[in-house]
Amino acid sequence: MILTIISIIHILANLAFILVLASVVLSYFMNPYHPVRQTIDRIVNPLLAPIRKIIHPIANIDISPIVLILLVQLVEYLLVRLLSNLG
Repeated sequence: MILTIISIIHILANLAFILVLASVVLSYFMNPYHPVRQTIDRIVNPLLAPIRKIIHPIANIDISPIVLILLVQLVEYLLVRLLSNLG
């Protein structure tokens, strides 16, 4: 049971990483009104919004996706560690 939950946590963390990375890459190459980009942005932007309120762009570079990826990895690590200690 715990191994299943840990696997789900890994999958969700990887999915979050892929979505954030796709959002960043597509922002350079794809029209903001393209349906694919709008769908990804609808998922990623609510996660980035609180970070953007705290950390403003540095030299016009938005580092909030990097912070989000690090936070997701930290939460993943902590949850897996906690569940591993329980099992």
